[in-house]
Amino acid sequence: MSNRTEAHIARFTVQEALVCAMVLMSVADGPMSDAELAMMSRLVQELPAFADFHSGEIETVTDIVAKLLGRADGLDQAMSLLRDTLPMRLRETAYLLACEVCAADGDASQEELQFLQDLRIGLDLDRLIAGAIERAAKARYQVI
Repeated sequence: MSNRTEAHIARFTVQEALVCAMVLMSVADGPMSDAELAMMSRLVQELPAFADFHSGEIETVTDIVAKLLGRADGLDQAMSLLRDTLPMRLRETAYLLACEVCAADGDASQEELQFLQDLRIGLDLDRLIAGAIERAAKARYQVI
């Protein structure tokens, strides 16, 4: 991915698209927090979808996403890249990863909730499936 320029981003790999969803979630409410970065690194290291992806590549994807978001239509372009790259079954995975990152630093802000809605629509996910994914992520991070 390092040969891509700011002017043209050809396409993400599947793993890069999944990381893109996490990065977009992490910056929905401002700068990426340490907790969000730690969550992304942990997910990349632990999940089978990232078997041949190195956590150091998160920075590369983050840089590309930052360049995309610097454009007037950057979020739309990012959503198009996600939709074009991910088959439907992995769109649900991307949504789950975004929910995990959202849960990383505690309560979801209004900006994060709005982004989740935009992501659900952008990925063309069924509302009930998205709701189940959100509820599962929330249940995983309940504090006793």
